[in-house]
Amino acid sequence: MKSPNLLMYGASERNADMLYATGMISPDAFIYLRLKGRCFLVVPDLEVPRLRRLKGRCRILPLGAFRSTASNGVAFHSYDFLARVIRALLREHKVKKLIAPMDFPYGLARQLRRLKVKLKVANGPLFPERATKTTEEIKKISAALIMAEVGLAEGLQVLKNSKIGRQGKLTYHNSTLTAEKLRAIMNTAIYQAGGVPGNTIVAGGVQACDPHEPGHGALRAGEPIVLDVFPRSQKTGYFGDITRTVVKGRASEALRRLHDTVCRAQQLAFAQLRHGRPASEIHQSVAAFFQAQGYPTRLQPRRKEGFFHGTGHGVGLELHESPLLAAQSPDLVLRGHVVCIEPGLYYPELGGIRMEDVVVIGRRGIKNLTQFDRQLEV
Repeated sequence: MKSPNLLMYGASERNADMLYATGMISPDAFIYLRLKGRCFLVVPDLEVPRLRRLKGRCRILPLGAFRSTASNGVAFHSYDFLARVIRALLREHKVKKLIAPMDFPYGLARQLRRLKVKLKVANGPLFPERATKTTEEIKKISAALIMAEVGLAEGLQVLKNSKIGRQGKLTYHNSTLTAEKLRAIMNTAIYQAGGVPGNTIVAGGVQACDPHEPGHGALRAGEPIVLDVFPRSQKTGYFGDITRTVVKGRASEALRRLHDTVCRAQQLAFAQLRHGRPASEIHQSVAAFFQAQGYPTRLQPRRKEGFFHGTGHGVGLELHESPLLAAQSPDLVLRGHVVCIEPGLYYPELGGIRMEDVVVIGRRGIKNLTQFDRQLEV
């Protein structure tokens, strides 16, 4: 089966498909063409020396070599100029049709169509094989996960060394320990480990009931603190992802039971992760387990409580990839998928509890890449 002729344009630092196709991180946008099975990169002149290592994998063409392609009034680096460069390469290789990703720049697509280049937008993922990870990719995800664990460990150490002050507020080095301060300490550790931190979550008390709340203000004893860490490797571009929930001091019986239930739900999901299993079934099993344990989910316009997000998601060159483990997901769990399993329960009167590990789907079950305990009290 012939490989379709592909066109992408963007910076591989921000475009996962471009990074997957080229294997190199660049902050500058460039042209990627796959014509009759051969790869061509048209890159800014300054990037050419750095990309010599791709020689043999892709043919590297400096953008400056195409200056003559532009006519009077066409600005260098403009979409009009880039469209002319692409048309010139298509004519050279006798290609008339191209497939582009759904996020292809509209302005460039319009200029290509004006030049009579036939451009079709892909119906689904440009590289569906990205969902199935190679052994080398799993190693890169594992390395990024270690960076996440370094940040998490630093945060937990600070919490362990903090003191409980008035009204339960935590203090560290004689000043109030805030979510912002703890996040900065964790992010610094991630940078030092070779990662780029995302919007690291340090959410305490009722704030933790919003799974995407980054957290702000003073942290307090006796309340659950959700620590969700998801850095990207500076070297490879792959992501790691881990979540733990802890309580400084003594946790209430209600919080200990909530934490234990979430941990057991995660183990239930692990047991059901098998090649060919519908992702929605795994999610529904977790939701049913929570319900049976006496933790109902209620969805109201101004208040959500219980278990109201997906059970998990794939991870790789993007933080959220296929497969999605959620109620309406059409995905199957397949051998080679690397997925984050992150069940959680959220009740404003108690706070939120979430637990997240990264696992690989294998032939006979899973391998948990996460090497971190689930201790509740610190």
